[in-house]
Order: sequence, then C-alpha cells, then structure tokens
Amino acid sequence: MISDIAKYTANPVFITLSNLGVLPSSISILQTVGRKSGRIRRVPVGGVKKGNTIWLVSEHGYQAAYVQNIIADPHVKIKVGRKLYSGTAHLMPEDDPLERTRIMGLKINGAVVRTIGKAPMTIRIELEP
Repeated sequence: MISDIAKYTANPVFITLSNLGVLPSSISILQTVGRKSGRIRRVPVGGVKKGNTIWLVSEHGYQAAYVQNIIADPHVKIKVGRKLYSGTAHLMPEDDPLERTRIMGLKINGAVVRTIGKAPMTIRIELEP
C-alpha cells in the first residue's frame, strides 16, 4: 500500500522536480533497465556521493523492482543534482543498512527506512570515470 502511494504519487513528483532541476540534494534519480520490459526505469532514491561511489539504501531490499533490475543488469545511471553518472551497482546484503543510513547522514531517508522498510539493503554504486 505505502509502496503503491510512493510509486504512483511521490515518485512522479520527484522525477518531475529532477527534470526541472529543483530536486532536493538528498534525492537522486536511479535509472535501471527493466529486467522484463527492457525499458528505462527511473526511481527516486536517497543517497550520498563520496568520491567515485554513491551509497544508497533500498527500503524493501530484494523486493524492490529496481533491485531486481540491478540483479539482471548492474549497469545503472544516477542523476545527482543536475549531473548524470554511469556506474555499476553492487548489492551489499552483508552491510548494516540502518547503520549505513546513519553514516550517510540522511535523517529523513533513515527514518523512512526504519519506519516502512521491510528488508532494507545497502547498495553501492561505483561510478565510471
């Protein structure tokens, strides 16, 4: 239910804000290739860029469609601010996602993960030079 609300209401708003260049700095747009459709899929995510790495936490872990897409094809693009990066996503089920949100310093994202997360998982994206 909550994931449907996000998918059909909040996500399109964040993607539109990103297209307008007014998305909050704590939100990035992750682009994957649909594992079944082959179409480009975009989803807003909370993440932090550190050097050539972007860290994010999926609230629903393996159940998230974008995580399933990453399993099928780990090559992703991610828009941070107005810049679009290419990279390779790595699932990190051994990492502590709640501790990762604390380290990332994204209080709202961390609260969302703790509140609605069913099986949160850390994702590391290594950016191409």
